[in-house]
Amino acid sequence: MRVYVPLTLPGLAEAHKAGQLGPAPLDAYAVTPALREWYVSDDIEELEYAALSRAAQASLRRLAADPDAPRRRVVVAVDVPEGAAVADPDRALDESALGEVRLAAVVPLAKAAAVHVDADDAEADVAAAAAALGAADHGDEDARFTVDGAEDHELMWFGVQEIPNLV
Repeated sequence: MRVYVPLTLPGLAEAHKAGQLGPAPLDAYAVTPALREWYVSDDIEELEYAALSRAAQASLRRLAADPDAPRRRVVVAVDVPEGAAVADPDRALDESALGEVRLAAVVPLAKAAAVHVDADDAEADVAAAAAALGAADHGDEDARFTVDGAEDHELMWFGVQEIPNLV
């Protein structure tokens, strides 16, 4: 099963140094039944892109909480055994939790399939989005527009062997 773990560049550096994503429990995103129902698609690539996008939003939240982190969203795609990622059944209908899963154990970085990171030219929009998150969460439409601006940037794909160059 493919899951998408939201990080920041400092978080990616820590994972690279430790050789694993953790500590457990670890929040991630995947194609869950609720995400599949919400997205109304049977195309697995579209569904995985939706899960990746949810993880990118979670990475933005991590950036908002860490003002010292470079303003680039980071998502690590990892393959875990079926059943290793569990969705919270109590939040299945909560739109803010679509695709959200929890991993009970650390994941060796060797299980990573790819790393997705914003390009340098996204930094200004990502910084503005991270700064506007609080206001957007409280219903400010201008702030929501600013947050949505970060989503206009596609995350770039990197092989796991490229992590040292990223951090």
